[in-house]
Amino acid sequence: MTEDEILRKLYELQEKEDVMVLHAVESGSRAWGFASPDSDYDVRFIYIRKTSDYLRLEKTRDVIEWELNDVYDINGWDAQKMLRLLYKSNPTVFEWFHSPIVYMSEKSAVEKILPEIDSFFSCKAGIYHYLSTAKVNHRAYFKGEEVKLKKYFYVIRPLLACRWIIEKGTPPPMLFSELLNTVAEREIVPVIEELVRIKVETPEKAYGNRIPELDRYIEKNREYVKKYLDGMPDDRNYSWKKLNDIFMYLVNYRQGNLK
Repeated sequence: MTEDEILRKLYELQEKEDVMVLHAVESGSRAWGFASPDSDYDVRFIYIRKTSDYLRLEKTRDVIEWELNDVYDINGWDAQKMLRLLYKSNPTVFEWFHSPIVYMSEKSAVEKILPEIDSFFSCKAGIYHYLSTAKVNHRAYFKGEEVKLKKYFYVIRPLLACRWIIEKGTPPPMLFSELLNTVAEREIVPVIEELVRIKVETPEKAYGNRIPELDRYIEKNREYVKKYLDGMPDDRNYSWKKLNDIFMYLVNYRQGNLK
């Protein structure tokens, strides 16, 4: 019934905000494949407004923050904001469009623009983002002998995403198991799988002792990825024309001028 409730909330926000939700997905631990018993629902969406809303002199807010409580975290971006971030190859855009859990989607529009979106993926920008995420989370959450166990994934997952980009040259998948079984060193997989088992069986705030094998793995991979990143050339696609074309397509799609 939770998915039905999420759909109800999305339909409600469409009506009250007068927007069309183009794509709504799960973006947190549920999309990663290891939700805790008390994990909330991290719902993210891309929306498009009426043409007239983009022609006003006053600026219209490009974010909708719909709900935030212990059960639901629902917010979304205007398609214009999404495309501007895509120009910078922001990895969050690719994550939202590749989430394995889709709540709502204008499939004909998404299927048409997705190949164009993926062409903006930059390996260098992606690695920089995920490495920075791992570094910030490690500094914030790993200060003592005990840690919130789920925080290990806030460091390990972005490091595995870096490894995926280095080896595959494509946006990393959301599913943690796919990352783990594809790019992690074989000897560390059982250690991480045990941590996943603990994660799905314990509350979000569960603490535990630091895990030396994972601490060493994190340090080793941070150094490896940093050295790789230092020698990479810029590989971004700087085409405003292509992004403008996507935006006009979505505006026309909202107006009903396209099938």
